[in-house]
Amino acid sequence: MKNLRDLEINDLKKLLEEMGEKPFRAKQIYTWLHQNLVEHYDEMTNISKGLRDRLSAEYSVALPETVEVLTSKIDGTKKFIFRMQDGHVIESVWMEYQHGHSVCISSQVGCRMGCKFCASTLDGLARNLTSGEMLGQIYQIQRTTGARVDNIVIMGSGEPLDNYDEFTRFIRMISDENGLHISRRNITISTCGLVPKIRQLADENYGITLALSLHAPNDETRKTLMPIANKYSLSEIMPAIEYYFEKTGRRVTFEYSVVEGVNDNKAEAMELVKLIRSMKNGGKLQCHVNLIPVNPIKERDWKRPDRTKVEAFQHILERNGIAATIRREMGSDISGSCGQLRRDYLETEGIDSKA
Repeated sequence: MKNLRDLEINDLKKLLEEMGEKPFRAKQIYTWLHQNLVEHYDEMTNISKGLRDRLSAEYSVALPETVEVLTSKIDGTKKFIFRMQDGHVIESVWMEYQHGHSVCISSQVGCRMGCKFCASTLDGLARNLTSGEMLGQIYQIQRTTGARVDNIVIMGSGEPLDNYDEFTRFIRMISDENGLHISRRNITISTCGLVPKIRQLADENYGITLALSLHAPNDETRKTLMPIANKYSLSEIMPAIEYYFEKTGRRVTFEYSVVEGVNDNKAEAMELVKLIRSMKNGGKLQCHVNLIPVNPIKERDWKRPDRTKVEAFQHILERNGIAATIRREMGSDISGSCGQLRRDYLETEGIDSKA
């Protein structure tokens, strides 16, 4: 059954007009769904029972079902497993910071990008999530925690730009003044580097922050980590990143998963300096490198370098004028690489992750 939460407010108006209803009903219903976060029609107390019955015959308003929540005893981070209406499960994360509450959500069930350090890709892509399912992760987290989400990162399972239409509809809806009205400046997406979609996103200028999963300073190393590097070279990706900055003015983040013996030596740090410096000629590009000590997953052989080696890598970047931080680990006592919690849940429940 289709979900009413997938409809933008103008589409909802059109649907109700076709049903012979007044346009103002759309705003009432939209408010129930996207501000009050109800999950049953009978909670919409200012909507007639007749209209509710007609809508419920064709449209669900169900939110993703929360089937498991792990809470860190260290910092309060929560990891959620959600079940979709068709039985597929995904994961999301809630993180508490001094500057506010952040959520990391998924954009697909699984992923087809094949990045070697990510558990989300191990079984490939099952399907895209709809805009309503992306919203639903945030809504359920708010309902569970009782706190408003301030920042959103779309870095969970999936490649957002591989689900472009639903992802951009999600951006419009989460920032809609009739919904949660979260500032687009507080939204970050991570992409492995789908060049045409990066340029399209730049042209449409949603004003969100872009994070590129870089993970290597050259194509040869990048190909060992990320199959997408066989399709788009850095000579194509980096100009697209520059284009995004020029169009939006938003600082770009380069994500760099540090893997022992693969991309963590001083020569590669200097190569990364050279790559980024070539984009900063004239002081135009504003960027930041986020170093991520890799989370080992049992299906892969990658190892995390010791902290001193990651810090040495960071210092090389900083000495050469490139802002770099080492990602703070949130919920380290419940940690796992992206997609690992979902995979462990499926194995425990005896569910075929490819089904």
